[in-house]
Amino acid sequence: MRVLGMISGTSHDGIDTCLVELVTKGETLHATVLSSGTEEYSGELRQLILGSLPPSETNFEAVCKLDTKIGQEFAGAAKGVLDKHGGTDLVSSHGQTMFHWVEGDLTKGTLQLGDPAWISQLAQAPVISNLRIQDIVSGGQGAPLVPILDLLALGSLRGVTASLNLGGIANVTIVQDGKVVAAFDTGPASALIDAVVLKYELNPKGYDENGLIAALGTINHPLLEKLLDQPYYRKAPPKSTGKELFHIRYLDEIVNEMGIEISPEDLLATVTELSAVTVADALNSFQPTSLFVAGGGFRNQTLMESIEGHTRLRAQSFAETGIEPDIKEAFAMALVGYLAVHNLPATFATTTGASSPPVLGRLTPGPDGYAVPERLSNTPRRLLVDHA
Repeated sequence: MRVLGMISGTSHDGIDTCLVELVTKGETLHATVLSSGTEEYSGELRQLILGSLPPSETNFEAVCKLDTKIGQEFAGAAKGVLDKHGGTDLVSSHGQTMFHWVEGDLTKGTLQLGDPAWISQLAQAPVISNLRIQDIVSGGQGAPLVPILDLLALGSLRGVTASLNLGGIANVTIVQDGKVVAAFDTGPASALIDAVVLKYELNPKGYDENGLIAALGTINHPLLEKLLDQPYYRKAPPKSTGKELFHIRYLDEIVNEMGIEISPEDLLATVTELSAVTVADALNSFQPTSLFVAGGGFRNQTLMESIEGHTRLRAQSFAETGIEPDIKEAFAMALVGYLAVHNLPATFATTTGASSPPVLGRLTPGPDGYAVPERLSNTPRRLLVDHA
């Protein structure tokens, strides 16, 4: 079965795509990556997204425009892939997370935009979307969704294996003895780093390339200690968070409350260390013996050196599993969609907290209606990846 996985992560910079041929044989899922890449958002759409995210206020007109424009740009990205590489049986679209509603220990709702009807029209295929809400309805956090991929890719390794994804928000998966022990958001990865870069216009690309700017600064330890006092870090998993909490106003309020003068470079060095320390604290509590890393933060040398220093682990690229770090989440969306249309769950009680992990997503018909594949008898237990 061909599945096109699509997602725009918490950095809100573009659409990651991964076209995969998936075939289950016994307990093994065979995956052939046919195409992968990233389509940047148009400048107009990215500004509209950034201008609508917390702490900014928005309205229904903006939400309607975002849902349509994100859907159209996802559709264009899908068509671009499929025009080059042939059709697909299914598109699995995560869309763009705009808000994740968490109160205390309870996740009450989530909002991903990008109307799937636009995608199904241009892709000429059914689309599965809204991938998180069924888990929330079942008592879960709705996040993270990637542990199923971590389990299939890393479950055969000995010892305690940690998989770390560094997007806007950092999340970890802990795999041991062929099971997912835990998976949760640790806090910000690049969310606050990008916010500082954008506010002070430190790089026209909007991020700290290779961590070079942070490397020029000095960590402000009193500010770091204040930032580490955030209650989220002390919450036990399962837990999830997002830019609803970790945004520039949150950071500005703490700096102003402390009454400190700090240069943009020192502020960037401090929030980079915050990401490293909170990731390391989360990892060290499970005493992992190996660490695999994906996401854009893997290219931030300053961040990665600090994580390795605090954990005393050598960070290995997730590419060693056969899946490049930049496409991991898009591949995971293809996997989640594949499982969903085969009526199999893709989350775990140990990761999201759902009492009974459900089948995820909602289907939008293609020109020939819905894809109804033969039902699988059980969830695959291992993954073999190759590339066309």
